[in-house]
Amino acid sequence: MTINKLFIAAVLIAATAALATAQRGGKAEPKRIEFVPRRSSVTLTGTLANGREREYVFAARKGQIAKIKMNTRLFDYRIFLPDADFDTEFDSSPTSAVELPETGDYLLFIRKKMTSTNRSAKFNILVSVQ
Repeated sequence: MTINKLFIAAVLIAATAALATAQRGGKAEPKRIEFVPRRSSVTLTGTLANGREREYVFAARKGQIAKIKMNTRLFDYRIFLPDADFDTEFDSSPTSAVELPETGDYLLFIRKKMTSTNRSAKFNILVSVQ
């Protein structure tokens, strides 16, 4: 084999190994939000660096209202239902409310906005489903 063919073979082997690793492990599972009986809200806290995202999943029924209350505008969030055509835009409003169109498991993405001064920050987000 020539050096070019060896190089191409090495690149293909590395790409195949990377793809296999991504398919096996890849992204972490979203953290399940469990509401305490007789309570319809929970406070999520954490720290994220610029551009990083945290994923949560929660169960809701068709017609329920998901409310988000956030303590800072350094983060934005969106709600998504994988099995339906439902996806909100990323929002950084201090409060928002969304009527949920279907019964199922909804994903909540919380993302740290890119800033030059705050490379990482703490979030405190109240999530309620009623």
